[in-house]
Amino acid sequence: MPGETVAAIVLAAGEGSRFGGGKLFADFGGKPLVCAVVEEALKSPVDEVIVVVGYEAGRMRGICGHYGVRIVENRDWREGQSTSVRAGLAACGPEVGAVVVMLGDQPFAGAGAVRRLVEAYERGARVAVATYGGERRNPVLFRRDVWPSLEMELSGDRGARPFLQRHPEMVFDVECGEVASPEDVDTEEDLVRLSKEEERR
Repeated sequence: MPGETVAAIVLAAGEGSRFGGGKLFADFGGKPLVCAVVEEALKSPVDEVIVVVGYEAGRMRGICGHYGVRIVENRDWREGQSTSVRAGLAACGPEVGAVVVMLGDQPFAGAGAVRRLVEAYERGARVAVATYGGERRNPVLFRRDVWPSLEMELSGDRGARPFLQRHPEMVFDVECGEVASPEDVDTEEDLVRLSKEEERR
């Protein structure tokens, strides 16, 4: 743990097909939706932010690049979210002791939740999952020693949920309902609703 760093991996490679494409470029409070997540990652207690891009990679690189984050291109993004997690892990240097995986379409699952996960890691958690009213959602922190198992079990677009279900002994639930919200954007209606919530904040 001493000398090790924590990185945030923002998954921003998907097309957003249920949204009709281009979801993460959609306007959210006057800027692309993905920017809200990147800004939250930058406010959180991590040492580095890595953004994994894929769909319209050049455009996404241009949007996120000016934040000073590291951009990693996942050329296999069509094969599902698991490939983006792998790309993010592969981009981490040997100094990284843990990563927090964040989704680019969850603008309110931000710095407050990441802070609680990092605190759990500092207390010894190997896998720390944000929960909201007891329900596991995102973000999720993975300590480096579990990455090999995680990568072996990741598949397609299922994310880490099967891994979490198969390894309950590793998982530390962290209630984040007071500091964050897991609501995501799947449709235009979601975007409108969360945009109004953003205006009220």
